[in-house]
Amino acid sequence: MIEGKQVSRTRARSSGRARDVWAATIDVRVEALNWERIEHELDDRGYALTGPILTSEECEELIAIYDDRERFRSRIVMERLNYGLGEYKYFARPLPPIVERTRVLLYERLAPIANRWSKALGRSESEFPQTLERFIELCHRHGQERPTPLVLRYESGGYNCLHQDVYGELAFPLQFTCTLSKRGRDFEGGELLLVEQRPRAQSRGTAIALDQGEGIIFPNQFRPVKGARGYYPVAVRHGVSTITRGRRFSLGVIFHDAK
Repeated sequence: MIEGKQVSRTRARSSGRARDVWAATIDVRVEALNWERIEHELDDRGYALTGPILTSEECEELIAIYDDRERFRSRIVMERLNYGLGEYKYFARPLPPIVERTRVLLYERLAPIANRWSKALGRSESEFPQTLERFIELCHRHGQERPTPLVLRYESGGYNCLHQDVYGELAFPLQFTCTLSKRGRDFEGGELLLVEQRPRAQSRGTAIALDQGEGIIFPNQFRPVKGARGYYPVAVRHGVSTITRGRRFSLGVIFHDAK
């Protein structure tokens, strides 16, 4: 625990609605999410849980390709850069179909929220196009051409320091992560950490325990918070607490490409 920081703990829960569409395509599963609730929670507390969104089979398939060098463009060993203890790999194009489709579908749902957030912070109301394809074209025109979805792997004792995933001039304000390993069977510990810093206030932290296939949507860098004089930006960083047993894999979906 970090001294001087107030930390709350939230346990991710499965959605009853998700159970009804568990065997359906990712398109049906994303559409079945309670988007009204997700938007409200993003505005109110800065993050939203999706409940189960990937099947156990899809999670295992993504874990299985981790050792296939041809599927990834680069590998990062965290301790070499003082990022933490563990490693992650960025996918090369073409992305695995389930990753590509999830990225496309979530972007389309989140773009209106992202534009509303941008407007609240005094930026362009139409900063983010309606489709991921058009946004990626915009990234490429700014020299950001490398795909950013990734798989992260932690062994027992591993962790990820607090950080923000900004890879260039263009940065989509929301991102998604999903745990691929089974909590309790494959690993223990390893909660997702979110820490926000409001002006003239101590940092506030939240620890979220996700199980296999469960996802969370959270800010990439800032989120708008309404104050007495209108909205102001609150910086948000994220990380992963120490894995106390086993091995933990997770999928990260960042919507902007990197330089």
